[in-house]
Amino acid sequence: MPTHAEKKVLPYTPEQMYRLVADVEKYPEFLPWCLAARIRRREGDVMFADLVIGFKMVRERFTSRVELDEANRRINVQYTEGPFQYLNNHWIFTPHEGGVCVDFYVDFEFRSKMLQKIMGVLFNEAVRRMVQAFETRANQLYGNGATRPATARTA
Repeated sequence: MPTHAEKKVLPYTPEQMYRLVADVEKYPEFLPWCLAARIRRREGDVMFADLVIGFKMVRERFTSRVELDEANRRINVQYTEGPFQYLNNHWIFTPHEGGVCVDFYVDFEFRSKMLQKIMGVLFNEAVRRMVQAFETRANQLYGNGATRPATARTA
């Protein structure tokens, strides 16, 4: 039953952070322990995504229903298949004087008591590293302190 809720102001636009988090297929490029990501199917604003997560001897695949609400810059994730008893997660991106306020929430429980025990010990560090990975990726994509949407440059 690890739960984590965090709000953080970052120097990017809500649109930039929304696009970064919505681009699930790119997660293996920057998220720690994310070994693979695949979109199974899309149905309008909903996608079903497989993620493979690995840490030391543990390797698990799970599927989530990802609801993309671009108009409200909100992403809701519900677990559908894999090693969890349940998993709920949301991201909400709201404009803020300093750029964007990122509201992140995750709550889950593994079916396996062994996995639950392992994750209980590592949970806080894992979430901290994951949130930091999204911040680092935003810096790589948008620069440090880019509070305007990226625009195409013409020569």
